[in-house]
Amino acid sequence: MLLPHTYVAALLLMLVSMLCWGSWANTLKLCPGFRFQLFYWDYAIGVAVGAVILGLTAGSHGASGPVFLADMAMAPRQGIWLAIAGGAVFNVANLLLVAAIDVAGLAVAFPVGIGLALVVGSVWSYVVNPKANVILLFGGVALVVVAIVLDAAAYRKRESEAKAATTRGIVLSLVAGVLMGSFYPLVAKAMQPVFGDPGPGPYATAMFFAVGVLLSTIPANLLLMAKPLDGKPPVRGSEYWAGLSRWHFAGMLGGAVWCAGAVTNFVASGAHQVGPAVSYAIGQGATMISAAWGVFIWHEFAGAPPAARRLLALMFLFFVVGLSAVALAPLY
Repeated sequence: MLLPHTYVAALLLMLVSMLCWGSWANTLKLCPGFRFQLFYWDYAIGVAVGAVILGLTAGSHGASGPVFLADMAMAPRQGIWLAIAGGAVFNVANLLLVAAIDVAGLAVAFPVGIGLALVVGSVWSYVVNPKANVILLFGGVALVVVAIVLDAAAYRKRESEAKAATTRGIVLSLVAGVLMGSFYPLVAKAMQPVFGDPGPGPYATAMFFAVGVLLSTIPANLLLMAKPLDGKPPVRGSEYWAGLSRWHFAGMLGGAVWCAGAVTNFVASGAHQVGPAVSYAIGQGATMISAAWGVFIWHEFAGAPPAARRLLALMFLFFVVGLSAVALAPLY
C-alpha cells in the first residue's frame, strides 16, 4: 500500500483531507429540490465506492505493508468491528448535524456541534495514541474552536431572521458533536495492534468504516424519512426514484469525495510523528474550506453587513494560526 514516509508527505495528505471534507457538501447544492434524506442514500453508496476504488489502487500498490485485499483478509476481528462502529457513529452524527443545522441554523449548530466534535475527537484521539507537543496541539485546537465560533457569528450577522436556539436544536447539536468527536478514536483504535498482531491498514480500515456507514444508513435514514427532525413533511421513497440522474451522480460524487478525505486522513494519522489527534484536528479545518466555498464561490455573503465580513476575516486568521500550531505540534 502507498504510505507517507516523511512528515511533509503526511502533512500534504492531511491538507488534502481537509480540502475533501470541506468540499463534499457542495454536491448537495447541485441537487435543488432533492431532500437531504434522498441525497444521503447516494452519498452512502459513494462512500463505499470510494473506499473500494482507493483500496484497489493506492491500497494495492507500493512497498509498504500488505495489499488491500490481503490486509482485509488478515484483519483481526477487533479492528474490523471497531472500524465498522466508527463508520456507524460518524454516520449517525452526520445525519444529526444536518438536522441540527435545519432546526437551529449554522449559528448554533456549528459552534456547538463542530466545536464540541473537535475538542472531543482531539482529546480522545490523543489518549488513544499520544503523539505531538501538547501545548501546540491543544493550543491550536482552541484557536480553531474560536474560529468556528467566529464563523457561526458571521452567519448570524448575515441572516435577516436568525433561527431561535430551541432546546431541540441545541440537544441535536450536542449529540451530533459528541458522536462526531467519537468516531475518529474508534478508527485510531481499530488500526492499533491486537495481542502483537497488526491491525488493519488505513485502506482496509476505510473499507470496514464504509460498511458501517452503509449498514447504519438503512435504519437511520429510513427513520429520518418517516420522522424528519426539521419539522418538514415525511419523505416518500418514491421521490428517490423520481430524482434526476445527475442528482444521484452528485450524491455519489459527494460520498466519494468525503471518503477520499477520510482515507488520506487515516493514512496520515499512522505516519511517524503524526498520530490521530493531529490528523483529526487538521482535517476538521474543513470548516474553513467550506466557509471559503461559501464566500468566494457561492457568494453567500454578497449582501452581508460589514460586521459579518470582519468576523469572517478574523475567522480565517484564527483558522490559519490554529492549524499552523497543530501542524507544528509533531515537530516539537
